[in-house]
Amino acid sequence: MQITTIGLDIAKNVFQVHGIDAEEKVVVRKQLRRGQVLRFFEELSPCLVGLEACATSHYWARELAKLGHDVRLMPAKDVKAYVKRNKNDAADADAICEAVRRPTMRFVQMKSAEQQAQLMQHRARDLLMQQRTQLINAMRSHLAELGIIAPQGREGVKELLAIVASGKHLPNDARASLLVLAAQLQALQTTIGAIEKRIMVQHRANKESKRLQTIPGIGPIGASAIAATVTNPKIFRSGRDFAAWIGLVPRQLSTGGKAKLGPISKQGDRYLRRLLVVGAVSTLRRAKLKPERFPWVTRLLARRPFKVVAVALANKMARIAWALMINGKTCRSAWFAAA
Repeated sequence: MQITTIGLDIAKNVFQVHGIDAEEKVVVRKQLRRGQVLRFFEELSPCLVGLEACATSHYWARELAKLGHDVRLMPAKDVKAYVKRNKNDAADADAICEAVRRPTMRFVQMKSAEQQAQLMQHRARDLLMQQRTQLINAMRSHLAELGIIAPQGREGVKELLAIVASGKHLPNDARASLLVLAAQLQALQTTIGAIEKRIMVQHRANKESKRLQTIPGIGPIGASAIAATVTNPKIFRSGRDFAAWIGLVPRQLSTGGKAKLGPISKQGDRYLRRLLVVGAVSTLRRAKLKPERFPWVTRLLARRPFKVVAVALANKMARIAWALMINGKTCRSAWFAAA
């Protein structure tokens, strides 16, 4: 029998295969070691292969696509509904094989190696920035135990580093420990700067990223992240679908014909959501200083709390970003302010 559809449950070393024929009869159900996967699919005629969109899935999707197979990635949460009773590798592969054939299933776009490499720059920067925050908080807390505090922000960090470097009013053991943290902090600053330079090079070489930067609240980091993440905006039917994918729309708790909207869903790409919300907060702070430049935002701030307006503005920024990616135009700041 010829295999028509395969559900492949990927892992680090042991992979589970579940294949059916045109009459939906199970033809193959077996485990494969990592080195056997490509050899197994090389011997098969081109067929439909389903994978869960998880770690290493884009790599395997690219490799199987090179062999002529029709590879489709699916969100793991959508596949979960097809798992029968107990969960194990065989049941997962069976569920993937069933889910990939559903006409209403949503699929994840396969990322290229270049696209993943660009996003790695953002992930690495994000990780290092978290470590930088941890070091700053550690230095603040250690110095506070000795009665030494400094203002928030960059100037406060510079003041802390100056205190540690001078060593005044610090016990010898405390200064030795703080010098280690200060050296690590300065090394992180240098590394983050180097990564940001590479991101800026990517941004300037990408026309779509430069168009996205014209949106108030979206800078080079956010623009390059959106451009690298969304290579085909046409997979979203509208700007609202794009905002929903990022998780910037209300969560629905409706039943019996009664619509109940809760807080935002927080589903989708957390990194893009955070960048958009941070950019919206920056725009709101500018709107407070110069309300005449952002009348729409100023009127909304008069009626709603600051954080609610920030999320609403982030939602609007996401919709505008989708529109710019679709029509290839740039954002007019005057129209944005008066919208």
